[in-house]
Amino acid sequence: MQAVVLGAALAVTTGGLQAKTFKWTSASDIPTWDIHSQNNALANGIHASVYESLVYYNSRTFKPEPLLATGWNQVSPTQLRLTLRSGVKFHDGSDFTADDAVFSLQRAMAPTSNFTPYIQGIDRIVKVNNNTIDIFTKGPNPVLVNQLTELRMMSKAWAEKNNSTAPKDIKTQDENFAHRNAMGTGPFVLKEWAPDQKMVLTRNPNWWGKGAETNVTEIVYTPVKATATRMAALLSGEVDFVLDPSPQDLPRLRQDGNLKVMDGVENRTIFFGMDQHRDELVGSNVKGKNPLKDVRVRKALYQAIDMNAIARVTLRGLGQPTGALIAPQVTGWTEGVHQRYPFDVAAAQKLLADAGYKDGFEVDFACPNNRYINDEAICQAVTAMWARIGVKAKLRTLPLATYFPMIQRYEASIYMLGWGVPTFDAMYSLQSLVRSVGQGGDGNYNVGRYSNPKMDQIIDRAKTETDLLIRNRLLTEALELSNADVSHLPLHNQVIPWAMKKSINVVHRADNRLDWRLITVN
Repeated sequence: MQAVVLGAALAVTTGGLQAKTFKWTSASDIPTWDIHSQNNALANGIHASVYESLVYYNSRTFKPEPLLATGWNQVSPTQLRLTLRSGVKFHDGSDFTADDAVFSLQRAMAPTSNFTPYIQGIDRIVKVNNNTIDIFTKGPNPVLVNQLTELRMMSKAWAEKNNSTAPKDIKTQDENFAHRNAMGTGPFVLKEWAPDQKMVLTRNPNWWGKGAETNVTEIVYTPVKATATRMAALLSGEVDFVLDPSPQDLPRLRQDGNLKVMDGVENRTIFFGMDQHRDELVGSNVKGKNPLKDVRVRKALYQAIDMNAIARVTLRGLGQPTGALIAPQVTGWTEGVHQRYPFDVAAAQKLLADAGYKDGFEVDFACPNNRYINDEAICQAVTAMWARIGVKAKLRTLPLATYFPMIQRYEASIYMLGWGVPTFDAMYSLQSLVRSVGQGGDGNYNVGRYSNPKMDQIIDRAKTETDLLIRNRLLTEALELSNADVSHLPLHNQVIPWAMKKSINVVHRADNRLDWRLITVN
């Protein structure tokens, strides 16, 4: 690979633009300010305003471009050399150096880190000099640069001073200083965070990237769980932007002359996972065995879901039904893996009877209620659909902040999850969701603990395969095996609308995050 240098990516200056406050909202708050504690898409996008990565996606082309690194060179198939930007200061005025970069990448590899999918294949990180680091991998890794887009940089001295050298363990109530405080190199500084109430960021006057397009000097984020309240805040002018407008309100918003709606397909797939590990499910009336270990039961649950009806009625068009674990923008996707098993109640009933459950069974069913588009309503609809085949799903819904730690403690029998793909490569999903739970990111969100040695073999081979044709074939083969095993119950790819005042200009991204450098308020 040729070394990459920074072009005039952010050429428009802030000259003549009046300073503005940007007020926005969505249904949930971020779980933490610790940048390696919880791999949560909303948090990752907000963290990027304060903490910067070495590489970041260009919001208009989605090609990786330099950020805190000015370029990179593939010295050998297992050695990537990155040149760091000089003159970059942390918010406390200290210099960003290779020591901070090495520390931050190693911190992402810690046992309490949730960012292990992004350090997949990394063996070690070495400081060459103050402005250069080498990343050595265990084998060739064709998506390493993409992985670096989500690995943000923290000050080593700040972390050591504040007892935050290890990421907060999101599964526990324990906190470190980095959980509620932040200190990065980014265009904004964390001024205030009252969890589930309010977050205030202010412009960093000493930011190195002076050519950003934004005229925003203050960002105020207010999480509002109640959909009606969020929409009322936009209509009244109390907020400028809603990340997750309700589907039923979109026609009215599109007709309002003071507002505008931007639509785009997200690289996020929504699905259900199932506990395929326990010998007996917690809270089920089936004793001594686990029905979800039987592929016939899993397929019955799948075929009992009328996804087209959910897309039409519950999502109002904001979901593309799919049979795959990844969206079409992601490498490894094919029309074949995208095809769903047909909705067929009679077939589902026969599968259950063949598996020995002709009268159905009771099962725990957990869903978030403020994370994905109409998540709770989808789960309520599916509960009714499963009841038609005798499966009594005992639905419980939780807010994001408590839901994700709960499922990561393996406390749900059936659970909803949405999985975006920041690398735009199926390896990110396959390694996290269907690889057997292991080290280095393997199965880190395989919270149903599905396991198939053949799947592990395919994924492990694809990790270091450099022939792109062979590698893509392996990714597709793994997705096909996931479908055959019914490892999960795929539902839909989200279509995400953003609603805002006419005076707001933003760039819509497939990862459903704002680029803080490109927001203008007219």
